[in-house]
Amino acid sequence: MRIVIAGGHGRIALRLERLLSAAGHEPVGLVRRPEQAEDLREAGAEPVVLDLESASVAEVAEALRGADAAVFAAGAGPGSGADRKDTVDRAAAVLFADAAERAGVRRFVVVSSMGADAGHPGDEVFDAYLRAKGAADDEIRSRPALDWTVLRPGALTDDAGKGTVRLGAATGRGPVPRDDVAATIAELLETPATAGLTLELVAGSTPLSVAVKDVAGN
Repeated sequence: MRIVIAGGHGRIALRLERLLSAAGHEPVGLVRRPEQAEDLREAGAEPVVLDLESASVAEVAEALRGADAAVFAAGAGPGSGADRKDTVDRAAAVLFADAAERAGVRRFVVVSSMGADAGHPGDEVFDAYLRAKGAADDEIRSRPALDWTVLRPGALTDDAGKGTVRLGAATGRGPVPRDDVAATIAELLETPATAGLTLELVAGSTPLSVAVKDVAGN
């Protein structure tokens, strides 16, 4: 499969690109800065320099043309303010979905966040982040032209992945290594019967492939 990943230089995305490339897929990563391209090449991905905060739907659709799947893994990141939570975590996700529809790419996986909720209260930046993520999820889940899966990981860590997780509609809070998030996304892409599901993900004791198969079609 040819899989286009928004936020291609992110810590989850780079892990995912390595996994997809090793499995024989063709990952394509959208990055904001040209100097990030070499890291993607080293991960086995084709870099495309495209800033989702300024690009048009037509430009993003061109990057998605011919893809079998799209993954939204972009984020404003630590240290960004509430405004960029909206422009990246919400608006860029909606733009990417618009472009996927225009390009005819149905399979669409969103890396969201546990607790994402468009109505989340609070005035802190993290509250704005959860609202932005929730609003983006709501928008994408409303689109019948997309075979979407929304993945909501718990607290992300850089611990080595264990290959075992807890995955379901409601898992309870907990940490999860980025390695295992990336591996779960790769499994979701291989499992089209997970379309239409919003799933929480934390560390657990179930092998990844089994966890994904257990939720598929539910």
